[in-house]
Amino acid sequence: MAINAAEEETVESLKQWWEENGKQLIILVVVGFAAFTGWLVWTNSQNANIDSASDMYEEILTLAISDSGQPGTLLIPQDSGRIVELGEQLRSEHGGSTYAKLGSLFAAQQSVQNDDLDAAEASLQWILDNEQGGLLSEANEGLILTANLRLGRIILAKGEAERALALVNNLDPKTFEAGYSELRGDIYIAMGREVDARDAYVAAQEAGSNSDGLRMKLDELSNES
Repeated sequence: MAINAAEEETVESLKQWWEENGKQLIILVVVGFAAFTGWLVWTNSQNANIDSASDMYEEILTLAISDSGQPGTLLIPQDSGRIVELGEQLRSEHGGSTYAKLGSLFAAQQSVQNDDLDAAEASLQWILDNEQGGLLSEANEGLILTANLRLGRIILAKGEAERALALVNNLDPKTFEAGYSELRGDIYIAMGREVDARDAYVAAQEAGSNSDGLRMKLDELSNES
């Protein structure tokens, strides 16, 4: 069947449009496909990173529970060293994740067990220096306050009471008031300020702490009066 004039005009118009815009269209399709492919690769990479960080942290948790099944007990040197190693690896490979921060808390704990207070301080300071998380996390107020509290204890254990007191006094402890008040009392004891220490320990009790250790500290101060 012969093509009528209207159809011929349409075909010619399409040919002309293709000659003018065909290359640009191909470029847009290629660029769009490349962008989509890149997004898929990035998404898969992010998911792989999350899985890797999660696996490392899960190993830390497994190691942190001793053979007795109770967390917080002393670990054998091999397990303790592995936790420190995993903490370092998390900071190096997944520094923007919450897993790295939590791993550093465990690493610091084990460094204290190994009498390496400098390493413990470095792990906790890393958390504070990287308070704002990346794509994998958000800043966690409770985690930051916990890191500061443990850092204060480590600084005090290193014999730097003035620096520990400065750290404690520059923070709003919020729901961690009991722990910070008790630490402040310990700092005052180290500085020979018994009256201030007693006030701090009482403040810790009023904030909700009823630990045997805290009661013993107050009893000792009463006996010395």
